[in-house]
Amino acid sequence: MTFCCVVRDVDFEIIIVDDGSPDGTQDIVKQLQQAYGDDRILLRARPKKLGLGTAYIHGLKHASGNFVVIMDADLSHHPKYLPHFIKKQIETRADIVTGTRYVKGGGVHGWTLMRKLTSRGANVLAHTLLWPGVSDMTGSFRLYKKSVLEDIISSCVSKGYVFQMEMIVRASRKGYHIEEVPITFVDRVYGSSKLGGSEIVEYLKGLVYLLFTT
Repeated sequence: MTFCCVVRDVDFEIIIVDDGSPDGTQDIVKQLQQAYGDDRILLRARPKKLGLGTAYIHGLKHASGNFVVIMDADLSHHPKYLPHFIKKQIETRADIVTGTRYVKGGGVHGWTLMRKLTSRGANVLAHTLLWPGVSDMTGSFRLYKKSVLEDIISSCVSKGYVFQMEMIVRASRKGYHIEEVPITFVDRVYGSSKLGGSEIVEYLKGLVYLLFTT
């Protein structure tokens, strides 16, 4: 498994939160547990889709390490960047290391021009209004000190796609040390993106909420 290869010198566990997806995710996880052990590969399933924010909270409850990495399980976030995240944290003692598509060395692969413009526009708008001190607010590939993640999550109220933006804004307002690592986001090969009109409306509402509450 790619993850195990790139972090083989680090003591780790992988926690998969699955909201009753019909694509066979849980069956694949059980196969991985047989190969690598259920003490290292943890399946924490939920009966139905309950929102991104609550999935983070659910996974955090079962994390035993001092650091937590949150990433997409479809390899849009490639594990090859994890050593860079770890190196950056060790060098800077950062509370959070976040992957960014919007600095030199970062980028996006597999998106249409419209999707790129939508994502870039959302980041520019959020950065202009909120000034969080990071270049990529809508990304979710991040390394946190566990204690910092617990503190930030306890302050957040969003449950959907705005959650990851709220987390980085709250962290900035609390004065946590945030560093960035350039990454290339690769669109999923199978399945389809969940970004649609309702998610865009949710994002705009969340942006207004954060503008007046942070």
